[in-house]
Amino acid sequence: MPEIIFSDDQLVIVNKPADLLSVPGRGEDKQDCVWRRVQQSFPTARIVHRLDYATSGLMVLALNADSHRRLSTEFQERRTQKSYQAIVYGTLKEETGEVTEPLRCDWDNRPLQIVDYEYGKNAHTRWKKLRDEPNGSRVQLTPITGRSHQLRVHMQFLGHPIIGDRFYAPDDAQALSHRLLLHAEQLGFNHPVSGDWQDFTAPVPF
Repeated sequence: MPEIIFSDDQLVIVNKPADLLSVPGRGEDKQDCVWRRVQQSFPTARIVHRLDYATSGLMVLALNADSHRRLSTEFQERRTQKSYQAIVYGTLKEETGEVTEPLRCDWDNRPLQIVDYEYGKNAHTRWKKLRDEPNGSRVQLTPITGRSHQLRVHMQFLGHPIIGDRFYAPDDAQALSHRLLLHAEQLGFNHPVSGDWQDFTAPVPF
C-alpha cells in the first residue's frame, strides 16, 4: 500500500513508490498498481492523473464521480501546481531556465517520446538548480504542460538526463542509481467540494 498522505470523503493523496504502475497495464504481470492498492482501503478510488512507472511522489485519487470530474478538470485546465525534484547528470552551468521543445511519441520505440518541431505537441518545463551533487546537479522541475515523459525528455534535450533513467540516460548515468532520481515533491489544487486550495508535499527520498 502506498503511503497515505491525506484522505477525506472526497479524495485521497498517496506517495507513490518508484517502479510501480499508476494503473494496470496489459498482461497478468502488470496488474499491480497504485490504483488497485489504494482500492484495498478505498474501494471507490478513481485515478485522476498518473506518474511514470519509474517516478515516485504525490498522486491524488478521487473517491466519487463528482470529485473525479472536478479534479480531472483541474488537471486538464492546468489549474494545479506541481513541482518535482531530480538529480540530473553533469553540472548545470545556469541557475534557472526553461525548455519549450514540442514532444510526440516515438512510434517505433514506444513508450519513448522525442522532440519533434513539426508534429510534436506543445510542452513547457521550468527548471531551477538547487545545488551541485557528486555526479550532477539537483534541480527543481515545474511542468507547465503535462506531456508523457516531459521532464525526462526535456532534461535529456538540455544534455543533462536524469540519473537512473533507463529510457533516456546513457549507461554511465543509469549506473549511478538503481532508480530514476525523479520525485513528485509538491502537488496543489482546489478541493473539489469546498474549493479551498490544498497543498501537499512528500519528502524527497534521494
